[in-house]
Amino acid sequence: MTLAGLGGRATIDQIMPSVAAAVGVAGFTNSLALPEAARYVVFLVDGLGLDLLREHADAAPFMSSLMNVDDVVCGVPSTTATSLTSLGTGVQAGVHGIVGYTSRVPGSGQRLNSLKWDQPVDPLIWQPHPTVLERLQAAGVSASSVNDAKFVGTGLTLCSQRGVPFHGISSVWERLDVVVDVIESAPRAVTYAYESRLDHTGHGKGCASPEWRAMLATIDNELADLRDELPRDTVLLVTADHGMVDLPMEDRFDVDSRPQLLDDVTLLAGEARFRHLYTRAGAASDVAARWQAELGERVLVRTHDGLEDWFGPIAPEVRGRIGDVVVASLGDFAVFSSREFAIELKMTGFHGSVTEAELRIPVLVAP
Repeated sequence: MTLAGLGGRATIDQIMPSVAAAVGVAGFTNSLALPEAARYVVFLVDGLGLDLLREHADAAPFMSSLMNVDDVVCGVPSTTATSLTSLGTGVQAGVHGIVGYTSRVPGSGQRLNSLKWDQPVDPLIWQPHPTVLERLQAAGVSASSVNDAKFVGTGLTLCSQRGVPFHGISSVWERLDVVVDVIESAPRAVTYAYESRLDHTGHGKGCASPEWRAMLATIDNELADLRDELPRDTVLLVTADHGMVDLPMEDRFDVDSRPQLLDDVTLLAGEARFRHLYTRAGAASDVAARWQAELGERVLVRTHDGLEDWFGPIAPEVRGRIGDVVVASLGDFAVFSSREFAIELKMTGFHGSVTEAELRIPVLVAP
């Protein structure tokens, strides 16, 4: 696992604007050089990193046969809530403000879980930027989202996919039928669809497990079936929100066993591979130095002064949501907290950090 830089690389937030340009909507740039088409289906497979797809190409013959837009990364942190919002809005995390799996609500001292949306925060204020889908709808393109019914109206859905019809589904076969129906309903259309099972399998069993390979093969067959059912003038674009790495179950670093590291830290957030540390006023430099000295080459430690190349330009209203100190884990290391994030200690597969395996995503085009 080598370390990836983001400078000059294509990022997930360029996908939907490129799709919009490819279907002929003015004001968007096709920076990924996607093929022109009347209709697009953008299908995101949660957890399908490009490195994993290439390693297990034999289990996914359909996806492996498709053209890939090379050298696209999801952005930092490499986590679902951030990436889905970057994809949906066409802007990076420093602008849209979903800066991690969990992050601080400025002024409250509370921690927001961006998947559960467990704080009294208005998603439309927290993430005020329009989605690309709603901009497409305003331009006369039939735009829609097809996703599990349980996600209708959630905070993350409103941040990342709002402004267009949401088609809630309860099964894989229903998803196939609904995607085909909505894409056929208009001469120009863009539909977004989402698949979560691979990510869930990776977290529970690991991305090197037989169960993960079996799920990859299942999803590959389902995508091949979808391609067969779509109209001929429709491009199927398959992408992902992040990759994944497996971490050993033994000898995991529990920060709660190193109380000196939590001196001057008022709130711990993020996730195991990418921690946000919120500190007492004026303590960020000392906290960063203490963590770097303790953890050494197993992590990258940064303060606010060095984050733009990870988060992109950071809006003033977003800066307070980002940790005063950010700790990105490398190799097979992670920062666990048995007190604050006990569930993570039960997981096998992880993501969130800045390694190639976590950042690189496929952008597969089936014309």
